[in-house]
Amino acid sequence: MNEVLMAGHRIEGSSGYSFDYHSHQEYEIYFFHAGSCRYLIHNQIYDLRPGDILLMDGMTLHRPNVLNQEEYVRSVIHFSPKWISGIINELGSHYLLEIFQHLQHCLIRSNESKELMELESLIQRMDVLGNHINNKDIKFETELKVLLLQVLIIVHRLSKNKLPEIPNKKDTKAEYTESIAVYIQENFEKKVTLDNISKDLNISKSYISHIFKEVTGFTVMEYLMECRLTQVKYSLEMEPKKPLKDIAFDCGFESVAHFSRYFRKKIGMTAKEYRRLRLKSV
Repeated sequence: MNEVLMAGHRIEGSSGYSFDYHSHQEYEIYFFHAGSCRYLIHNQIYDLRPGDILLMDGMTLHRPNVLNQEEYVRSVIHFSPKWISGIINELGSHYLLEIFQHLQHCLIRSNESKELMELESLIQRMDVLGNHINNKDIKFETELKVLLLQVLIIVHRLSKNKLPEIPNKKDTKAEYTESIAVYIQENFEKKVTLDNISKDLNISKSYISHIFKEVTGFTVMEYLMECRLTQVKYSLEMEPKKPLKDIAFDCGFESVAHFSRYFRKKIGMTAKEYRRLRLKSV
């Protein structure tokens, strides 16, 4: 993915995108077009409808949960706020990024079909132009920034006309799953077991395992490990002098060996290499 901008229009199925829990430093505008998708962000669950727009700061752990046999069509923009900050500062339009900075994530559900059609048209043009930005052609880069600015204006307008909202009341399974996710987010640095969760939330172990897998597509332990991994990645970058073993233990890993194996398997490099790479890119 380009570090400053990625725009994809009408992406179908997996199309090379990971459905694992993940985070990234870019802000994200996600436009859902068709299919069935239950989107998980941090400890909240959104049952999406065609036309829904999700705004995310990127750093919050998130993933779509889509059944393999289901249709899944969406458009996505990832962009670095630093990349667009020059033109925003020049215009005094800082308000366009406030929704990402202050809310971390939110859902916009709007019936403004004309605005949604205009938004999709802009994303389509960005998708076509996007591959040229690597050539460092100032003409393409300028046009992409102007297009992104128009996208942000529409998104801001939609958010004002139709305040960000959570979908209609969730079903019982979704509510229990959110409770479990919250529990894990608040306790991932400790020893977390199904027994702990069952006792503290007063939910049977078998029900916890069943509903969490059904709603999120992951087991409880898989989600726990992804939470730990996200915190590790954050700590590696934000605490560059902290020993790796201390980061591992502070994030809930019971041994350095397990931490090292898991990190390399999930990220494709050692924690030391990841830290060096991230610090170099700052």
